[in-house]
Amino acid sequence: MPVKASTGLRNHVLATGSVKSALDGGFVKIYAGTVPATADAALGSAVLLCVIYSDGTSAGVNLAAAASDGSIAKSGSETWSGTNVASGTATFFRHVAAADDGSASTTAPRLQGTVGVSGADLNISSTALVAATPQALDYYNLTLPTF
Repeated sequence: MPVKASTGLRNHVLATGSVKSALDGGFVKIYAGTVPATADAALGSAVLLCVIYSDGTSAGVNLAAAASDGSIAKSGSETWSGTNVASGTATFFRHVAAADDGSASTTAPRLQGTVGVSGADLNISSTALVAATPQALDYYNLTLPTF
């Protein structure tokens, strides 16, 4: 499944600004449970497993200052990580703006994708997350398809 952009993010990119400007200062949230059909959909019964911060505890994440070849990475000056808030099997993530509450929205900028060990939209070392243990996100690249 390719990463899905919310209507709010697509509209922002088309008329207002960049993916970077929409998501900088936000968070990458990792969930267990059924993947919502779209990035506009509410989280439903999904369980939040981890919030990824730029400093590991509270500050929002930022993308690199420049894109290259249609891709943008996480800011090289940040160490993206968090502490798992629950135990479970990670199935999907959302990269969201700081104020996003996970409810259904066609205005909230979001990216949503699968989580796995390999071949997923977001690859991590293990999808079995355990509460109170640290979770690093060493690599993060967003790539726009060729139009």
